[in-house]
Amino acid sequence: MTERQYLIVIEGNDEAGFSAYVPDLPGCVAAGKTRETVEREMHDVIAFHLEGLQQAGEPIPEPSDLTATYVKVAA
Repeated sequence: MTERQYLIVIEGNDEAGFSAYVPDLPGCVAAGKTRETVEREMHDVIAFHLEGLQQAGEPIPEPSDLTATYVKVAA
């Protein structure tokens, strides 16, 4: 299997917990108490999802050119 790098979007905070999803892989989601937990879970979820697609003979989606950045604005 070819190595791919997918963008994950992480939402939440230390009080409420975190959740994440992969824009390029609908249905790949994870949640956890810490950001680190969610990142580990997402790694496993993505690997499991891609393995399932491969076993089903489905194409593996290529990662898009999505990127993320922050923009500072005065509030």
